[in-house]
Amino acid sequence: MSEFPTPEMELTHILVVSDVERSTRWYRDVLGADLHREYGGTSAVFSFNGAWLLLVTGGEPTADKPGVTFMPPGEPGSVEHSFTIRVGSCHEAYDVLKGRGADFLTPPYDWGGEIRCFFRDPDGHLFEISEVA
Repeated sequence: MSEFPTPEMELTHILVVSDVERSTRWYRDVLGADLHREYGGTSAVFSFNGAWLLLVTGGEPTADKPGVTFMPPGEPGSVEHSFTIRVGSCHEAYDVLKGRGADFLTPPYDWGGEIRCFFRDPDGHLFEISEVA
């Protein structure tokens, strides 16, 4: 392989969740992601506007990742990773997602050059919807 990345490569975000069935419903029904495949109750693959999301249950280290334990986020007030979804209208996206059951931290907030607000999945992974004003 002489170049990296190559055009056919795709990036998948892996999110560790405590309950794959509950999270599958949330990512499909609330976020609106397309369920691509499920694997025996331990993982589910979604596509969302060109991005791949792989939900997995926690697990101990394995031969190919020694010393690494997968676990869902622990402290809801601390964030080590978040997702931003750029939208045409933050207020409209907020209304749609809230109507589907998304639990927002606040309503959309206007910062002058950007309008944004945040919500979490059932395990606390943080999502932002953002509109360039």
